Amino acid sequence: MAARHRALCGVRRLIVRRYLHLLRIQVRTSTLLGLQYRLDFVFDGLIELFWALTAIVPLFIVFEARESVAGWTFGESLLVVAWFTLLTGVLEGAINPSLAVVVEHIRKGTLDFVLLKPADAQFLVSTARFQPWRAINVVTASILFGYAFARIGHGPSVSGILGSLALLAASVTILYSLGILTVSGAFYVVKIDNLSALFLSIFDAARWPSAVFHGVLRLVFTFVIPLAVMTTYPSLALLDKLPAQTYTLSFGVAVAFAIGSRFIWMHAIGKYTSAGG
Repeated sequence: MAARHRALCGVRRLIVRRYLHLLRIQVRTSTLLGLQYRLDFVFDGLIELFWALTAIVPLFIVFEARESVAGWTFGESLLVVAWFTLLTGVLEGAINPSLAVVVEHIRKGTLDFVLLKPADAQFLVSTARFQPWRAINVVTASILFGYAFARIGHGPSVSGILGSLALLAASVTILYSLGILTVSGAFYVVKIDNLSALFLSIFDAARWPSAVFHGVLRLVFTFVIPLAVMTTYPSLALLDKLPAQTYTLSFGVAVAFAIGSRFIWMHAIGKYTSAGG
């Protein structure tokens, strides 16, 4: 029994190494493609920086005549914007580019070339393309975090940082799962541009603390499209204001979305009939 367990562990380690190697190749290829046009690379990075900084303009307008909104001060709300900026970089730099490629494959009936490869199809399509210049959002988010804590008047605790990093993993899992769910729709309908645009419009609400929403909207943004889990809860964790049960809720929601999106993806693959279907 012990020998069998060790053998299984060895196989798992080989699989993990293989997929990490594939991921390094995909990231390296995307980076080299991006650097082919270095001026465009820099210019796109500056545009990203501009758009990220404009995200805080509404905060200055809202807090111009008041100290707090729904119990959140300017500095605390800025933390939410920083998380939103960070996740926007992940979404537009590491999730959307690959999923856009999948939609084109489905439309042209060329997804067969991916499905026939000796690796998990969801992994391959999810790492098909990256846009490295979107990483500027990480830098912008770091600046916003620093400015937010300067306005709050103190820095985060060690436990707050560790808790928020754990919630970042949950946030990225949910964001990626929502991307898979959205792109799975392309197997059933020809055009999903409107659906993607709708999701991006809804995601834009994640720049605000969930406390500003009430009633049905708060339930929707917590459980259906859990924007609160992605930006508000990590901000509360940094402020040491997040209850322990909310951590459990966040991780539970992330696992549920990961399992659900995997199931929908596998079901959608079964509907694929290629160009000749």
